[in-house]
Amino acid sequence: MAKYGEAAQKSVASAMRKRKKGTLRSSSGQKVTSRKQAIAIGLSEAREKGAKVPAQKKKAVKKAARKTTTKKKTT
Repeated sequence: MAKYGEAAQKSVASAMRKRKKGTLRSSSGQKVTSRKQAIAIGLSEAREKGAKVPAQKKKAVKKAARKTTTKKKTT
């Protein structure tokens, strides 16, 4: 059984193409140059669309939640 669905693969491929062109941006607005970060963005977009993608690791989810709460407090 496949770990990732076809839609997730297309989303990651799209993010990789954008990275190569230099148009892929992170949520903070900075240009993405890392291959791993581009893959993570593609998988995240696929999750939002409801594609078959395994859930994030708990450690990454906690870290992301911590970042959003600190951003809310400062603004």
